[in-house]
Amino acid sequence: MTKKKRVFSGIQPSGELHIGNYLGAVKNWVELQEQYECFFCIVDLHAVTQPYEPEEMPARVFDMALTLMAAGLDPEKCTIFVQSHVPQHAELAWLFNTVTPIGELERMTQYKDKASRQESVLAGLLNYPVLQAADILLYQAELVPVGEDQVQHVELTREIARKWNGRFGEYFPEPEALVGEVRRVMGLDGQAKMSKSLGNTIGLLESPDEIWAKLRPAVTDPARVRREDPGNPFVCNIFSLHRHFSSPADIAWSEHGCRTAGIGCIDCKRRLADNIIKELDPIRERAMELKRHPERVAETLERGAEHCREIASSTMQEALARMGLRGGGPKVKGR
Repeated sequence: MTKKKRVFSGIQPSGELHIGNYLGAVKNWVELQEQYECFFCIVDLHAVTQPYEPEEMPARVFDMALTLMAAGLDPEKCTIFVQSHVPQHAELAWLFNTVTPIGELERMTQYKDKASRQESVLAGLLNYPVLQAADILLYQAELVPVGEDQVQHVELTREIARKWNGRFGEYFPEPEALVGEVRRVMGLDGQAKMSKSLGNTIGLLESPDEIWAKLRPAVTDPARVRREDPGNPFVCNIFSLHRHFSSPADIAWSEHGCRTAGIGCIDCKRRLADNIIKELDPIRERAMELKRHPERVAETLERGAEHCREIASSTMQEALARMGLRGGGPKVKGR
């Protein structure tokens, strides 16, 4: 039997997911677990590189795990765990720091973007990609599902693996970025990417009434000032969401109706709301069941961490031995 390739991907513990997270990553993960050996990590060590409230972190981690499971990640088909529950992530990151030039880290696009908006840049932000490399290589992962904005980080991971292997012998694989269909979801304000901090999201677990309350005032094509004004669906974020959630027939109905002013924006939004609700209803129902049985979530994370620590321990023993940090010292008389 052919051994399945190993996949690693992570998500920050922002609490409950929104449809941008779902379309951009999690829906793809649900498909990947059917064909690969998948490790999905809630990356709380990455999260603390930005300001946060310590007392809120446990709930954010738990809510993220619950929502991932409700969205379709099956603990029988993949491993779900919390980054800080496996201390070898930080340990391997330190070893990788010893072969990673600072210049490589300073060239990272996301680092430059975030650093430009901060008065004081902390080392954790600079070293973020090294920890990402450790996350991936700790499990000898061969594939990393990412969006276009993360491909540079996978390339750095490959470079770190090459440098380490060149110094200490071939051991770590050079993982490939698994870039699927780009599902970049704009926020309901039509101004920026959907983000919880900007308040322009639809939560994955929101009720039908909450979804409609958010969609009804959402920004549409500004050319449609009056009901009889035709519009261009391809500049309308509502039509963009139709392409993610609606059937081909509904997408065609929305496009034609917009161009001919055959439908109003409120009609288009109502149909979209119905389709979003139809897809999210099973997720919300599974989440309600998990909230009634939180021990299932806790047990999933415990089992996941235990499995990961076993793999991580083996990886670290080999890495440390190759670096001369395990055994081989002078024998002491009498011992």
